[in-house]
Amino acid sequence: MTTVAGVTRAALRDRRAQLWRLAGWSAAEVLPAALSGLLTAHAVDSGFLAGRPGVGLAWLALLGLAVLVGAAGTHRSYALLGDVVEPFRDDLLRRVVRGAVAGAAGGRADDAAVARLTHQVELVRDTYAGLLMVVRGFLFAFGAAVLGLLSLAAPVALVVAVPVLAGLGLFAVALPVMVARQREYVLSDERLGRAVVTAVTGHRDVSASGARDRVTDWVGASVDAQARVERRLATMAATRGLSLALGGWLPVPALLLATPWLVRQGLGPGAVLGALVYVTRGVQPALHSLVQGVAAGGLRFAVTLDRLLRTAGPPAAAASSDATTGRPGPPPAASASPGGAAGCGSAGSLAQPTAPRGGSALSLRAVTFRYGPHADPVLDHLDLEVPAGDHLVIVGASGIGKSTLAGLVAGVLHPQSGTVHVGGSPVAGATPRQLADRRVLIPQEAYVFTGTLRENIDYLAPGLPDDTMDRAAARLGLTGLLARLGGYDALLRPADLSAGERQQLALLRAWLSPAALVILDEATCHLDPATEGRLEGAFATRPGTLVVIAHRVSSALRARRVLLLDGRAALLDTHQGLLARSPAYRALVGYGDQETEPPEAVTTSPTHGRSAPLPSGSAPRSWP
Repeated sequence: MTTVAGVTRAALRDRRAQLWRLAGWSAAEVLPAALSGLLTAHAVDSGFLAGRPGVGLAWLALLGLAVLVGAAGTHRSYALLGDVVEPFRDDLLRRVVRGAVAGAAGGRADDAAVARLTHQVELVRDTYAGLLMVVRGFLFAFGAAVLGLLSLAAPVALVVAVPVLAGLGLFAVALPVMVARQREYVLSDERLGRAVVTAVTGHRDVSASGARDRVTDWVGASVDAQARVERRLATMAATRGLSLALGGWLPVPALLLATPWLVRQGLGPGAVLGALVYVTRGVQPALHSLVQGVAAGGLRFAVTLDRLLRTAGPPAAAASSDATTGRPGPPPAASASPGGAAGCGSAGSLAQPTAPRGGSALSLRAVTFRYGPHADPVLDHLDLEVPAGDHLVIVGASGIGKSTLAGLVAGVLHPQSGTVHVGGSPVAGATPRQLADRRVLIPQEAYVFTGTLRENIDYLAPGLPDDTMDRAAARLGLTGLLARLGGYDALLRPADLSAGERQQLALLRAWLSPAALVILDEATCHLDPATEGRLEGAFATRPGTLVVIAHRVSSALRARRVLLLDGRAALLDTHQGLLARSPAYRALVGYGDQETEPPEAVTTSPTHGRSAPLPSGSAPRSWP
């Protein structure tokens, strides 16, 4: 596994030229620190105490010139810092993105990838820059101060060195504990991120199942755990303070106590004053910057970078961007997610999908799903059979679990118990490519990326000829939209498209995919009813099976069968059948609570229902 030290050494080795220039300007920056004590000693002993104030002022004028040179060095040092830091950040971003994509391709949902890509990468970049400046400053400033002390007298350097080394030794002993505490903090931050993402993405189902208090307590426990870690981390400030007291402040009284002895050794008052200048203006600030910088930024750098390297992909010879434009290429094969379209299908030119003859397109057996181990189930022992070629619409109140059911069917979510089969094969254990060949999911917020129009609509079926895409666009009534966007080679930016335009492009992408099962999870909610009707009608004629999570009653009118989820029961019937037997359905579609006696055989349980395959030629049945 790539180590923090190895990656850091490689980053520094790759920027050797910039580092040498940085070192040169750093030497200029510490020139005042190197000369301050010596010039002060000469100004006092040879000038003011000798009755020659002009000579003393001349020495101080030289110190002023050194300050100007140091200011120029500081300016150039910070200007060069970006040349060293930014390439390191770019390489780290590429590693994190490759790791996240590889994890998705392997079927691993990783909610913490967002925290790594944003917060943690920027944290590593900032702390890396801070460490460079801190270490550079300590080496040059401390070195300049030591050289200045030696230029005054070796005994002075000895008096100062003993407490400084004691402070550095104490800090080195405490450093492993500091690293462990910082690692705890990073891990607790990721756990809190996962908890928040889980709670936010499932908020509708949490509200519908009455689990708000439980989820609040669960997220609150993660917040409390992170707070405890931060308190333990704060206790290390006492250790840092003791190190600074020993190494930074103790040399001052030690030097004052040693003054009579130093004077007996031949040092003048100016030399003693110069030694104090070196300690207070050189050694003390350099040590303070080192301890605080390593304790704060260094620990975060080491722990956070280690965490990123454990989850990120390996370094690549070249970035995966377009060589001519610099834009990211089309997404690689990946599974669907609640915020994006389904993953890529197989490469090459793909024919229209063909529905399996007979058999089951979708089958759920005793499926139970809940958000969190102690939450009430959103779906409980759910059975559902959808024949190949069926057109099923799923309806219910907001937050009742419709999108959860769509996620389970698509393989985005995984049930705690029960099985889900698509096309006769289990969803569990299937690779993203296998799932993409069986089903395509278009969620409410359609996914469009920066790239050409062609890349956006054919990446589920790469290499399709233009005439195939033209026929599909004409069938869906989207020819005018494609022309308005500039044609297949036009560059798209998601921010330039309306939500409805993004949905239409995602629907065209789904139409062109090889999957026989299409799942539309409120995929037309940003479109007007007429456009929605046209698109749903077209998909109903597409070879294969169509499952629609509806947000308008009109979708139920167009469907062959309707599945009603109302939190107490799950009923499967035609639109007219549900009107006749379900008060909840009548209320949902606005018919009011008409007095209609349901069939005697229909019974429901509080949180689950049962269904059976429809016999050929029979009327749809309910789920007792």
